[in-house]
Amino acid sequence: MKKYLLMLLIVLLFTIGMGFEATAGLLDDTEVEISSDIAFFSKYMWRGFELDSDPVIQPGVYVGVYGFTASVWGSFDLRDNDDFDSEEVDYSVDYSHDFEYVGISLGHIYYDFPSADAHSKEFYVGAGLTQVPLSPFVTWYHDYSKEENGGGDGDYVVLDLSHTFEFEDKPVAIELGGHIGYNHELFITGNGGDVGLSAGLPITLTDHVTLTPLIAYSIPFGDLEDEDDGNQSDEFYGGCVLVFSM
Repeated sequence: MKKYLLMLLIVLLFTIGMGFEATAGLLDDTEVEISSDIAFFSKYMWRGFELDSDPVIQPGVYVGVYGFTASVWGSFDLRDNDDFDSEEVDYSVDYSHDFEYVGISLGHIYYDFPSADAHSKEFYVGAGLTQVPLSPFVTWYHDYSKEENGGGDGDYVVLDLSHTFEFEDKPVAIELGGHIGYNHELFITGNGGDVGLSAGLPITLTDHVTLTPLIAYSIPFGDLEDEDDGNQSDEFYGGCVLVFSM
C-alpha cells in the first residue's frame, strides 16, 4: 500500500490502541472528543461522481474540543481494475454548535491527491433544524482552487435529511439518510446535481466500538449525467464502517 495509507492506518491504530485511555486521563477537565473510523466500500461515490469503481478503504481520525474538530481522512483503492486513480487524503477543520432549535457548522477542507500531484480547497457553511423530523440541514460548499491545480472552482449546495429508528433494549438501530445536492460548475461546466439515499444498521459492539453495514444509491441529474460533461450514471453500492470513540 502507498505511504499515505500506511500513515493513516498507523495513526488510526495508535489512536485506538493507546490514545483513548491516556488522553481521557490527562484531559479530565477538558471536553476533548477523540474518535477514529475505518470504512470499506464497494466503490467510491462523492456528490454524484463515481471516483473509483473498485473497492476502497477509507480510514479517518478526528479530534474535537470546544466545538472545533480537526481531522485527517483518506480513501485508497484496494484493487487496480479500472482507469481511476482515486488516492486521496483530506485535512479539515470544522466548528459546529447546536443551539436550542438550530445547529450550525462551518469549516475548511484541503483535498490532496498525491498520485495525481493535484489538490483542491474549499470552505463551507451550513445550518439546520435540530428539533423537527428528518433533521434538515443545508450546507454550501465553495471550491476556490484553480482547475489547473486539480480544483473544482465551483459551488455545491446540499440538503441532508436523516432519521434513526431505535429499538428498546436492542443493540441495533436503523439509520436512514438522504440528500439532494445542486452543483454549479464544480468539476462540470454547467449545472447539475445528485440525489443520494442510504440505509445503515449500526450495531454496538462495545461501549466504544460500533459497526455499521450500509447500502446506498446515487442518482445524478442535469449536466452531471450529460455525456459531454460529468457523464455519471445511477450507482448502487455498499460497505461497512467501524467507528471507535471515547
